[in-house]
Amino acid sequence: MESVKESKETNSENVNAEIIEEKKENFEKEETTNNQYKIKKIHKWIIIAIAVAIVVIILSTGFALVNINNENIIAGVTIDKVNLQGLNKQEAETIIKNKIEEKLNEEIKIKIDNDEYSMLLSQIELEYGVNDAVEKAYNVGRGSNIFGNNFVILKSKIFGTNITLDANYNEDLLNNVVQGIKEKIPNVVKQVTYCIEDDKLLITRGVAGATIDDNELKNEIKKSINLSYSEEINIKSVQTEPDDIDIEKIYEEVHTEAQDAYYTTNPFQVFAEVQGIDFDLEAAKEILKEYKEEYEIPLVITNPKKTISQIGTEAFPDLLGTFSTRYDESNKSRTTNLKLAVSKINGKVIMPGETFSYNSTLGKRTSEAGYKDAAGYAGGKVVQMIGGGICQISSTLYDAVVYANLDIVERHNHAFTTSYVGAGKDATVVYGSLDFKFKNNRQYPITIKASAQNGIAKVSIYGIREETEYEVEISTTILNYIPFTVIYEDDASLPEGTEKVTQYGSNGCKSITYKILKLNGKEVSRTVLSTDTYDPMNKYITRGTKKTTPVVAPPEQTAPEIPEEPETPVEPEQPEEPESPVTPEQPETPTEPVTPETPEEPEQEEAA
Repeated sequence: MESVKESKETNSENVNAEIIEEKKENFEKEETTNNQYKIKKIHKWIIIAIAVAIVVIILSTGFALVNINNENIIAGVTIDKVNLQGLNKQEAETIIKNKIEEKLNEEIKIKIDNDEYSMLLSQIELEYGVNDAVEKAYNVGRGSNIFGNNFVILKSKIFGTNITLDANYNEDLLNNVVQGIKEKIPNVVKQVTYCIEDDKLLITRGVAGATIDDNELKNEIKKSINLSYSEEINIKSVQTEPDDIDIEKIYEEVHTEAQDAYYTTNPFQVFAEVQGIDFDLEAAKEILKEYKEEYEIPLVITNPKKTISQIGTEAFPDLLGTFSTRYDESNKSRTTNLKLAVSKINGKVIMPGETFSYNSTLGKRTSEAGYKDAAGYAGGKVVQMIGGGICQISSTLYDAVVYANLDIVERHNHAFTTSYVGAGKDATVVYGSLDFKFKNNRQYPITIKASAQNGIAKVSIYGIREETEYEVEISTTILNYIPFTVIYEDDASLPEGTEKVTQYGSNGCKSITYKILKLNGKEVSRTVLSTDTYDPMNKYITRGTKKTTPVVAPPEQTAPEIPEEPETPVEPEQPEEPESPVTPEQPETPTEPVTPETPEEPEQEEAA
């Protein structure tokens, strides 16, 4: 029994071993099959990848070869958003230059609160780097790496590639434009001013008003340089307080010790006299404690013993620059103002390095100082104002100073063009805000000789000619004209239907003015003196609105009523005196209608 049992157990173990072995073999076969499948699959993907790579290489090479032979700018490339697809270099340059020409002549609209202003980008000597930008645009997709080029080309086609056009401009001219706009803001803030009149220091307190952030406006203007930028600039003004009166600073600027005029011969130098000026600083501080619009500080004046006029003409032997303008001598008030301004600047000596101020030299324009009411500019019109006309002298002086090749420190153009000088050659002044200043940048002192007589205002600058003296020319280019508008104003005192021209219009303009230096007739330099905007002077027509009742003759005096009189019976018993055929009563010869006299066109007065 035991042997049978053992035999069965042995057989069972053998069967299990066989089963295990069979499973093992099946597993090994299955694993081999799976591995073979995986290897085949990997081989398949490798083959596909190689095929794709070969296709990509073939296509890329073909794509690259096609673009290598393409002489035009690829799709999607722009310069400042100007599409250049399919253009060669020359065509692209022409397109961009035309856009630049349009941009330079396009008015940039600037709105400050509710008031509108404008400028031209040509006023700041704007120049674009066209050649560099076109070269960059052309080279998109033309690098040394074929695959990189293909990527860039596809990216440009899908997303686009924009090249920024580099631009250069004159920062000083930009500041000039911004300052000119600031000055035109209604109720602009006025800073503290002072001047010396006789033996008094007059200090005028500043007035709070509107101003703008210079940098904000400049940054907005810089944005408009982009060829595709066309938005209106909007700036908000802010109310600001003027600076406080710094009497100690004023004292440092005013205080001088008296000094006689003299000159040396080796080297030749002239030193003008200096008037001694002093005031009690502590007393001035007490005066300023009371709030007033204008203060008078008494001065202690010490006159020098010897003036430059006593040295002789050898101090100023040479004419350096001169300019003349015409005026209407029959306009007595205006002529008075011109002669008074001339008398203030005549004989004035400016030392080397010294700055001349027109406002400080003339002082405040008041009737007490002798100034008269004459035509000037205000609120877009020609109006009567105290001291009207003195800007003709500041303008005449300005041109003489430029011809003498002196440095201009401060100068402002009028709101409108003037009749006595062309655009870019005027210099307006407003006491307390706008001044004309220049600096004697020469080696020797200079003096001003000024006169106003026989309808001619003349200013000359005398001094000593230096080793190198240049011929000076002033050249103005009008960038564009601004047409005037006809404005009607109702007047209830004039009969309805009546019109009267109260101010004749004139166009405004934008201009750029250059100072040209020549040596032996050849131009050696050309610099911008100014960029100016002159508003149009609008034409004003007064229109009557007064209703008038038509004059109707009484019924008995009208023609239809005349036949009623024969209704009275004529007595027949008096045939011996037959009534003469009544000659119809001749109506009173009507007065010829009076043609309204054409109003004489008012003479365009030379405004300030």
